[in-house]
Amino acid sequence: MQEDNLTERFTLEGGESSRMNITGNQDAASTATDPANDSRISLLWERLAQMGVAESVLRIGTHLLSIALVLLVVWVMREFYVNVRNVNNPQPTVLASTLPTALPVEPTPDMPFYDISSTTPLTGISRLVLAHTTIPSRPRTELTKYTVQKGDTIFGIADKFGLKPETILWGNYYVLADNPHALNEGQILNILPMNGTYHRWSAGEGMNGVAEGYGVKPEDIINFLGNHLNLDTLGNPSHPNIEPGTWLVVPGGHRQFITWSAPLITRDNPAVAYAIGPGSCGVIQDGAVGTGSFIWPSSTHYLSGYDYSPQTNHFAIDIKGDLGQAIWAADSGVIVYAGWNNFGYGNMVVIDHGDGWQTLYAHMDQIYISCGQSVFQGTPIGTVGMTGNTTGPHIHFEMRHYTYVNPHDFLPAP
Repeated sequence: MQEDNLTERFTLEGGESSRMNITGNQDAASTATDPANDSRISLLWERLAQMGVAESVLRIGTHLLSIALVLLVVWVMREFYVNVRNVNNPQPTVLASTLPTALPVEPTPDMPFYDISSTTPLTGISRLVLAHTTIPSRPRTELTKYTVQKGDTIFGIADKFGLKPETILWGNYYVLADNPHALNEGQILNILPMNGTYHRWSAGEGMNGVAEGYGVKPEDIINFLGNHLNLDTLGNPSHPNIEPGTWLVVPGGHRQFITWSAPLITRDNPAVAYAIGPGSCGVIQDGAVGTGSFIWPSSTHYLSGYDYSPQTNHFAIDIKGDLGQAIWAADSGVIVYAGWNNFGYGNMVVIDHGDGWQTLYAHMDQIYISCGQSVFQGTPIGTVGMTGNTTGPHIHFEMRHYTYVNPHDFLPAP
């Protein structure tokens, strides 16, 4: 009995003692832990501050925390979208036991016959088979020859070779003499490889002078491959070793046309026309004076050949006419030339209207008037013909007011 009491006492005392110790320890721990931790953090921060790296550590820590948050957000979003895709597009699990068994193959039925000839053809782009190879145009360096065909004109030939019309004339002076009306079927023309002029070298010439005359540089002529000039043997450009008679292409060169038209023939000096043919007049007394207003020289008011085109040395209009059709004076005046022209105009009449105005009528068949005669606007002066250099009947009609002018600017609208 005594032992049981002792044991119970011991147990009660011991339990109370233990309970007191446990409670005391918890209170002590809770009391001692927080200040200690705070003191350690404060001590560590003070040491970092003393070392001067506190702000850097704070900045680095902030950046690392931000990166960690971004990575966390990316991972969360990725998991979210993967789960959403799996929910919206579930992948069925097909078991081998559920696969369908092979069905018997039925024979393919015969297709009905389709008669394409009985249908309306479809419209569209058809593929054509070319029997030749199209070669792109390339710059030419060599001269070519062309035989004039019936119906050719300076403009047409120039368009055929991609050149300016004046280049055709400049390349063939000894054939056409700068006269587009001198073009005739069967003539063989030089076709330059590019726009420019053609020069025949003469003894004593210098490259500088030739180039300057055509408005280009000496090297433009020397370096052009088609001229085949050897720099090693050319010598001094002022006195180059070029055989007289050699033809040279002058790329981009230009020159004045050699006039083949009648000179300005006035009533004060009609003798200036002696050099162009027997139709020139002698001394002329004063005659009729024009009104300054002009009419078409025939009943036809449209062209049959060349228009007014200074670029082809054609300072007139070629008016359509039938052989023997009447030609009228475009305005009042006095006849200062009436007869044959030796330079391609055939039978020609020139009327001086006074005040610097003149009109010229060429290729006439018959001439009704004579030198010094006064005529009035609308007076018949002859008939349409095809004399001189022409391929058909027409009126070559020029107007001048001290110099050439475009007749379209002064004739009534057709």
